[in-house]
Amino acid sequence: MTPDWTSALARARAHAPFLAGALGRLPDLAQLLAAGEADAALAYARNAGHSAPDTGAALRRERLALSLVLAIGDLAGAFPLLEVTGALSTFADRALDAAIDAGIRRRAPDFDPAGPKGFFALALGKHGAGELNYSSDIDPILLFDPALLPRRERDEPGEAAQRVARAVVETLSRVDHEGYVFRVDLRLRPASEVSPLAIPVDAALTHYESSALTWERAAFIRARACSGDIAAGEAFLAAIRPFVWRRSLDFGAIAEIGRLTTQIRASTRGSPQVGPGFDLKKGRGGIREVEFYAQTHQLIHGGRNPALRLRGTRATLDALAAAGLIGSDDAVLLGESYDRLRTIEHRLQMMQDQQTHSLPKTAEAIEAVALLDGLPSGAALLDEVAAITAQVGTRYDALVMANTPQGSISVAMPDQSSLEEELDGLGFAAPGALAERIRGWLDGKVRALRTDAARAAFAAIRPDLFAALAAAPDPERALARWEQLLGNLPSAINLFNLLEARPALLDMLARILGLAPTLADDLARRADLLDSLIDASAFDLPGPVEDLIAQFTRFEAGDDYERKLDAVRRKVGELRFKLGVQLIEGANDPIAIGHALARIAHAALTVLTDLAVAEFRTVHGQVPNSEMLVLGLGRMGGGVLTHASDLDLVFLFSGDFRAESDGRRPLGATHYYNRLSQRTISALSVATAQGALFEVDTRLRPSGEQGPPAASLDSFARYQHEQAWTWEHMALCRARPLYGSASARDVLSGTLHDVLTAPRDPVKLRYDVLEMRAKMARHKPAAGPLDVKLLRGGLVDLEFIVHYLQLRERSTGLTPDLGDAVRALAAAGLIAPALVDAHDALTRLLVAMRLLARDAKPPAPAACMALGRACGYANWDALVQDLTRARTHVAKAWREVFGETLEIEQ
Repeated sequence: MTPDWTSALARARAHAPFLAGALGRLPDLAQLLAAGEADAALAYARNAGHSAPDTGAALRRERLALSLVLAIGDLAGAFPLLEVTGALSTFADRALDAAIDAGIRRRAPDFDPAGPKGFFALALGKHGAGELNYSSDIDPILLFDPALLPRRERDEPGEAAQRVARAVVETLSRVDHEGYVFRVDLRLRPASEVSPLAIPVDAALTHYESSALTWERAAFIRARACSGDIAAGEAFLAAIRPFVWRRSLDFGAIAEIGRLTTQIRASTRGSPQVGPGFDLKKGRGGIREVEFYAQTHQLIHGGRNPALRLRGTRATLDALAAAGLIGSDDAVLLGESYDRLRTIEHRLQMMQDQQTHSLPKTAEAIEAVALLDGLPSGAALLDEVAAITAQVGTRYDALVMANTPQGSISVAMPDQSSLEEELDGLGFAAPGALAERIRGWLDGKVRALRTDAARAAFAAIRPDLFAALAAAPDPERALARWEQLLGNLPSAINLFNLLEARPALLDMLARILGLAPTLADDLARRADLLDSLIDASAFDLPGPVEDLIAQFTRFEAGDDYERKLDAVRRKVGELRFKLGVQLIEGANDPIAIGHALARIAHAALTVLTDLAVAEFRTVHGQVPNSEMLVLGLGRMGGGVLTHASDLDLVFLFSGDFRAESDGRRPLGATHYYNRLSQRTISALSVATAQGALFEVDTRLRPSGEQGPPAASLDSFARYQHEQAWTWEHMALCRARPLYGSASARDVLSGTLHDVLTAPRDPVKLRYDVLEMRAKMARHKPAAGPLDVKLLRGGLVDLEFIVHYLQLRERSTGLTPDLGDAVRALAAAGLIAPALVDAHDALTRLLVAMRLLARDAKPPAPAACMALGRACGYANWDALVQDLTRARTHVAKAWREVFGETLEIEQ
């Protein structure tokens, strides 16, 4: 659409007294606007204050000219809404910065603006988001560093800072014949009723870390360092990031926002219905409710999803839709409604340059606003506002009101008899003793239930929780693990709020507690793991390794080495937990879950090794023309892990072992890579604040468990060709380079291929394989009837068959993935096709039983059902029959390949 400057100027002169007056006061600027020279008009506005006698006067002149240019450009259709609000916000940044400099210079005339200021402003609300109104106040928080604030030697830092703050307010708020710059509201600062205008940084940090409220969290969603010492402001925001963006989902925020909404609606002056006096900002379906809609989702989900940590309202709505948290249609409707309401709000403010959000109280004034906007009548304006706010209000009510407690919940201790009757009706054994235990929880024995707020939140879910636990596969075990979970939590309000907001999680939680000790233990350490189950992606398999690496490397700005280790552990823990739940629910094939676990481990290894290498290089530098490689063996090499798998790794390095690193503390290459591999093992295995990650097993390295952890590529190749035992070459059949440059991994893959395809005596090979298996059977028998790995006819026997044939045939089936190798050997006619199904059945059961039957013994009946369901069987008997069938096929193949009979127990 072509801008219509003539119509804009005519409407401004006819219907907006403030704009008409400004056009009269600035005739040169009016001439530029009439000619449609937008860029020249903006340049004029920026230089309007160049001859002013002081900072305040310069800013007032610039503000008047800029307001006029933006208003006429807006009315003409030349400037879209975000360009107008962005220009106003940028001017507010410059104005604050100039006022801070002027305030410091009053008491420190020699102050250098390019040096340390020790004073900064945080922009909040629309200013922070770059969305300032046409006639808006600003709500900065002023902070200072007592050690850096320039001041007279005799001035106390706190008093000097208050002088600067008062000067800032005076410079910006003073009104004279040239107008004003901005109304300044400092009431968003910590404890504004009693605190000084400018707050020391340390005092502000203490407030936000210990006693800030939910509305303050919402305010800081859009906060940014805008003026003064920007770097110090950004450091402050980074320090309070955990306060704003909580890692656990916070459904309590909905109730808080809901209560705040009720208060705002009740206290809003003017008509509650669209008509004269209706408040576009605070009324139902108005501007603030669109903002609250976006911010509520951010408070809940932004701690876990950094992509949602945006300041702009429209951008946030789009990001929420992209994340699948709101519908795309809702995002478009709310965004377009927001823009239109903001535009109408600007029209109201253009009339008299007043910070108003309410429609006029007379029909004539409403008509003037409509005509200024280009609408045909006041009635058309009211109809449009009514339609917009109705749609916004409906969506906002659906979000907030459904999650706001309707009335109070009693936190009184339930009496013994009524609680016992409730538990007895649910079918719990010994309801009397159980009722007494529960009363003990509420009587102070459980730390997480010692506050009224916690007991109220627990009371809200208690009936549904006990019903879900009673319906669990093993109610008594589920209840005991729930009790353990509660006992380990310092606070459980977020957990209770999550379960109240997502009641479907209660049944899933009960199954987790009753069936999977590993997952129950994980929850006892990290109750926020449940957060990962609330969206539609909970039952999706994770993507490729490259995508997981990108996910694991999304660190927070300023994170150090230890925090990055924690971040990776947290993300890996969430993914492994989700995959465990998928097993319980029978949502995906256990083999696919095993592959996913291996991809997660591969990505984590890559990221953590990169971190360890970078950290190590800061002290020891690099070894020229050399790098570290990591080789995966066993299940890690084969690409199918279980929840109980450790990582079998071999650490190698390229280049000359006689070389030396170039850091400030140089090391010889061998010593360098031994130290670096130990650092990497620690990054993978040492428990941090987020717990442990993986057990790492390096006993398959050439030097054995007593030797150094790293070897050169040359020595590795020499050892494999000249000294390695047959069982070590069998292990190499599952080897896969995991870490290192593409060229270095190609060299290693070539070495593996040369070793595995080397000629060998088939008689000796057969003897070595059988001897090794017999020794293994003697020293490591099966742990129970479900030990599908070590049982005769199980996976170890199948692996020995496959590896024997891979080494004998030298080229057929040489792939580290055992399933792919079985398929290749079957396709070549070297083994029966039935071994393909046998491998898959045994592998499925291995992956599932490591979670649901860790001791390899048949679990309780309910867990047997879950184990069968996870593996795709209709019942337990079908699973047992298929296990027997698979072992029989393996035993038959053993006889065909080795000429020996393999006895298996039925």
